[in-house]
Amino acid sequence: MRYFVTLGYDGTSFHGWQVQPNGCSVQEELQKALSTLLRQPVATVGAGRTDAGVHARKMVAHFDIDAPVDCAQLAYRLNRMVPRSMAVYKVEPVADDMHARFSARKRTYRYFLHTRKDPFLRHYSCEMHFDLDFLKMNEAAAILMQYSDFGAFCKSHSDVKTTICRVMYAQWHQTSPTEWYFEISADRFLRNMVRAVVGTLVDVGRGRLTLDEFRSVIEGRKRTAAGESMPANALFLENVEY
Repeated sequence: MRYFVTLGYDGTSFHGWQVQPNGCSVQEELQKALSTLLRQPVATVGAGRTDAGVHARKMVAHFDIDAPVDCAQLAYRLNRMVPRSMAVYKVEPVADDMHARFSARKRTYRYFLHTRKDPFLRHYSCEMHFDLDFLKMNEAAAILMQYSDFGAFCKSHSDVKTTICRVMYAQWHQTSPTEWYFEISADRFLRNMVRAVVGTLVDVGRGRLTLDEFRSVIEGRKRTAAGESMPANALFLENVEY
C-alpha cells in the first residue's frame, strides 16, 4: 500500500530535503522515524528537492508498506519523533500509481524580501537596501510565462535531462511598506531556479537589466548571463498540488 505524508519544515538546520552523506536532511529524519515506528526499513520519495536552508510550508512524500497503518496515530507518533523544526500534518492512503513527485501538477514557491532592517525577519526574508522598481520587476516576471526553456536559471552542471518548465504564475506582492514576496508556480522547477529568477528580477528592479535584456537572458539559456542566486533562507515551498 502507498501512503502520502504531508509535512512542513524550517530548513535552517537541514542540508536540504534529500539524504546527504555528510549532513542532516529532512528526508533522512523522516525515514528514520518511519522505519522505527513501522519496524522495517522505509524509503520515501519527495515531491521535490529543496536546497540547504530552504523551508517548506507544504512538502509531500510517499512511502510503501505491505500492512495497513493507522494514519492518524502514525502522524501523531511521527511528530513526537522528528525534530521540532519539522511537523507532519497528515498521513493518508493513496492509489498505488500516485507518485509524490511525478503526479504533482503544480508547485508554488514564495521568496520573501524586506527593504528595512528588521530583527524579526532576518531568518526568513532577504534584507535589501537598494531602490527597487517592483512595477518593472512584475513586467519582467510576466515575461517568464511566455517561455518554456529556463536553462538560464538552472544550476551549472546540474544532471537534469531537460530544462523545460511551464510557469503558470509569477508576480511580486507587497504586504507592508517595506515587505514583499515573489510567488511563482510551475509544473516543475530546476535546481536553484527560483533563487536565480529572483536574483535576475532584482537586477531588473535595480536598473541593471532592461526588459529586453531580461528576455535575452532567458533566450540565451546561459546561467552566467542571469543574476546571482539569492540567499536560501528567504525561500519557501508553499504548496504542492495533485
